[in-house]
Amino acid sequence: MLSAVCVGETMAMLTPAQAVPLHLATELHCGIGGAESNVAMGLAAMGLDTHWVGRVGRDGFGTRIVNELRDHGVGVTGVEVDGSLPTGVYVKVPARETDPDGGSSVLYYRQGSAASAMGRGTLANPAVASLLENAVLIHLSGITAALSPECLGLLEAILTAPRNGRTISFDVNWRAALWAGQDRRVLQRLANLADVVLVGKDEAEHAFGTTDEAELRRMMPDPEVLVIKNEAISAIALSRGGSPGNGADPGGTREEVPALSVDVVEPVGAGDSFAAGYLSGMLFGLGQKASLRRGHVAAACTLTVHGDRGPLPPAGQLSAILDSSDDDWAAIHVADGHFNTRTGA
Repeated sequence: MLSAVCVGETMAMLTPAQAVPLHLATELHCGIGGAESNVAMGLAAMGLDTHWVGRVGRDGFGTRIVNELRDHGVGVTGVEVDGSLPTGVYVKVPARETDPDGGSSVLYYRQGSAASAMGRGTLANPAVASLLENAVLIHLSGITAALSPECLGLLEAILTAPRNGRTISFDVNWRAALWAGQDRRVLQRLANLADVVLVGKDEAEHAFGTTDEAELRRMMPDPEVLVIKNEAISAIALSRGGSPGNGADPGGTREEVPALSVDVVEPVGAGDSFAAGYLSGMLFGLGQKASLRRGHVAAACTLTVHGDRGPLPPAGQLSAILDSSDDDWAAIHVADGHFNTRTGA
């Protein structure tokens, strides 16, 4: 079975049990949240031997994270438990009833967390070293790079190590609060060291100062594929042509797949689901078009549920969706987790 390893921070997530402002809430629901662990759970659900590498505190939040990941089929032998530093926490505040279009907001309590102490020493852990050595895919994100200098060193060590047949994917995952006062050029340098880069068109403006495809490819010429997610419009895969470092990338290919029509319940986690769908397609040997479609399907499943991920359709229906004609693909509408097609599937 193909093995994937996702490296990063997972936090406890608290949110009012009812859709009320935080100061009026009498109960908080406790869950977990982390971009890399979301991708890990998505990859595990898609049939890969998936592991999460991270650090948690020796507290109830950390125990919950480890148990929930294990319950979702994600390996946790590479998780380190810190006896002195706490597990990070974030609070998701729902949109106010008086401003339903304002969207939810997030309060982070992660400074000095156990995960922020990840560093090059993490690679000396025999369990972590074994997982990385045997992985066909290592998934990273820009979030980890911004947590601490030690975390940045960890990503640099992974990205500059010999590949030995492995593929490293890097999701930019721009977080303005984390990068405030820091050098954003770090993101460009790290992304260019990866084999597959995923970035939202909206976040590319903040992270790299442009949304232009050619300019983004010029800034990151070395990855085999640059995937640009254009929200509800489309996803674009720019494959490298010629030799690494050619800048303008002549001879590279461009594949664009429209997003599905979706009745959105909540957008949280859709980007991570897209990443899991796309990356699993790539690992299963699918072409760019089919992999992008697989990403869109996974994102649509998450967009139509409350929470950070939604289940994929049954294997037979998924195969039919991925193999559909362009016209049939464009006619699909997703609502309440159901894919409504011309044939009523």
